[in-house]
Amino acid sequence: MQITVQEPAGDRLDVFLTRELPELSRSRIQALLKSGHILLNDATTRPRARVAPGDRISVCLPPPEPCEILPRDIPLNVLHEDDHLIVIDKPGGLVVHPAAGNPDGTLVNALLHHCRGRLSGIGGVQRPGIVHRLDKDTSGCLVAAKSDLAHQSLANQFARRQTTKLYLAAASGVPPKPSGTIFTNIGRHPVHRQKMTVLNPGAGRPAITDYYLLSRRDDLGASLILCHLHTGRTHQIRVHLRHLGCPVLGDLVYGPRSSTPISPGRLMLHAWRLAFTHPLSGAPLSFEAPIPDAFTSFLPPPSLLASIRQTHPDGLSSLLTPPS
Repeated sequence: MQITVQEPAGDRLDVFLTRELPELSRSRIQALLKSGHILLNDATTRPRARVAPGDRISVCLPPPEPCEILPRDIPLNVLHEDDHLIVIDKPGGLVVHPAAGNPDGTLVNALLHHCRGRLSGIGGVQRPGIVHRLDKDTSGCLVAAKSDLAHQSLANQFARRQTTKLYLAAASGVPPKPSGTIFTNIGRHPVHRQKMTVLNPGAGRPAITDYYLLSRRDDLGASLILCHLHTGRTHQIRVHLRHLGCPVLGDLVYGPRSSTPISPGRLMLHAWRLAFTHPLSGAPLSFEAPIPDAFTSFLPPPSLLASIRQTHPDGLSSLLTPPS
């Protein structure tokens, strides 16, 4: 693959390629640079090299390495499957891919068994088929790619905000307004490096979440909030609702600092609906993961959920905000 830099100079090479090739993570691009699979003007270079107009970048993806991750017969709730992709309802507590502390028993292990090893290799050895992620304790809709073509298309849709991602969150407290937009920068906490946090402009990466109050339980001091994600930063909803003053119930990292009368026994965050365009046919697809029983006491009238299903996210504000 050949890329010629057209825009003004100044970007780091790894940053430029992350924007040009959204199907590859920045860490994956850095690894390819270090292994010599990406050349700048026919020469190896470092990730922090700066690009200039006219520079030629050669990208050669190596063939997938033999996968050392073992398939595991872990039950999956499949919402949709075809030759190019699979959509599942991920249960809370299941890690998406192997990593330090979770080398086995992950969603990737389950997918390798279910799909008989037929997963896209673009994500590398540790993340075959993985286009996007959900936190370990978040349940709900997740799509994985079986073919490289599907992976590239889906990654582009996520990067260009052409997907619809609606989450349900049971939260401590009630939002100050029935609906609104949280637009901040999110990045690593300067002290607690395992946590994410809201940062000042110029630091971190932009994160945008629309929220809508669906129901409130004044007796419990809690509420059910619908979140529409426009970006996909790590822990985005958990950080944003904490910033709003309504941390997600059951969140052991960002949750309420004081005790609450509710002990849900799980992170009360559910990826309820996911919509995107099929990579091959171009058909619009929409999926819904059944709402877990833990959310039952917070649910609004069924008629409201039915209305949300039929409403494009751009129209949610008028649907859910009471007239003044």
